[in-house]
Amino acid sequence: MKVPGYPVCVVRALVVLGLLALAGCVTTTDSPFAKEANKQKAEENYVKLGMAYIGQGNYDRARDHLERALQINPDSPGALSGMGLIYQTEGEPDLAEKSFREALDSDSGYTRGRVFYGAFLYNQGRYKEAETQFSRASQDTEYDDRGSVFYNLGRTQDELGHFEDAVASYKRAVGLSRGNANYLLALSTSLVRQGDYASAEHYYNQLVGMMQHNPKLKHSPESLLTGLRLAHHFGDENREASLALLLRKQYPESEQLKQYRALISND
Repeated sequence: MKVPGYPVCVVRALVVLGLLALAGCVTTTDSPFAKEANKQKAEENYVKLGMAYIGQGNYDRARDHLERALQINPDSPGALSGMGLIYQTEGEPDLAEKSFREALDSDSGYTRGRVFYGAFLYNQGRYKEAETQFSRASQDTEYDDRGSVFYNLGRTQDELGHFEDAVASYKRAVGLSRGNANYLLALSTSLVRQGDYASAEHYYNQLVGMMQHNPKLKHSPESLLTGLRLAHHFGDENREASLALLLRKQYPESEQLKQYRALISND
């Protein structure tokens, strides 16, 4: 797995849920409370299955299960958000936004749906609106993936030119995730841009340490360029030569190689 350098889409906005099988038929009883509980459980299961199929790229099956959830509860925030994701992949931004908005109108505290909506806005280039959604989502202390929310918030703040805010968001993401290659790269890259080379070196070394212990993690052009800028600043000629060789061999046509050549030509 490569450590991405500023991916186009927001990393982890789409959460892949485990594929859960429906446990038999819905039991019917004479109790209206039992019937309501069974309907709610069925709705939840249909949403989980629908989201799992989205994660697999099987949108027809996903749509089928999400529509069943909506038949049970037309205001299901999970099903509405899932439909928004499907419309987004189908190139129907108006329908996607309508579904995301309906999900949040149904339940303003549905943080996962707010993250999906923020990712949609980011991909539409509507960064200020995306920042608002991610900022609100980050306030949910019970959300099970707050690290990714702060990372998404930082990416959006980068696009808006709010660089100090982005550094703060990336630091929260790193702290909450207990080590994530994407977050460490974003933070170290942002700190280099801010001129805080000592702090950037600290986080970049953590990233390199993770890569040394995980053979699936490989340098991206962005991670190589960040390392080169640090090595160049600190006068570490051996490390700079090694990283420059990797960048030339693995990414000879990359924009990052052009930026590195500009850096050394300016000296």
